[in-house]
Amino acid sequence: MNGDADHDVCGMSVAIDVVGGKWKLHLMWALSASPQRFGEIRRLLTGVSEKVLAENLRHLEASGIVHREVYPEVPPRVEYSLTPLGEELAAALRPLEEWGDKHRHDLLGNLLATAT
Repeated sequence: MNGDADHDVCGMSVAIDVVGGKWKLHLMWALSASPQRFGEIRRLLTGVSEKVLAENLRHLEASGIVHREVYPEVPPRVEYSLTPLGEELAAALRPLEEWGDKHRHDLLGNLLATAT
């Protein structure tokens, strides 16, 4: 983006672009505790394919939310962690998680009621 176009995009749109999609918030949750290797993340996030996980990690890395560290070992060890920007975003998202936990029963009950 450049010039006046930066002023036309609201902060919510920017944030949603960074964390939007099915897996990015889950990835941030997985990385918020400690750095993780690809296989560890995949085990934590059951149902995500390797391809989708790799794409989402690359997007979060390009956004400056995730750091990818390659250790010079044989075989190479790669760990993913949140950057300071990612940690700040994770802290901003915690109230959303708390809201979801608080209202889980009501929300899931409403979804089940509309499905029948």
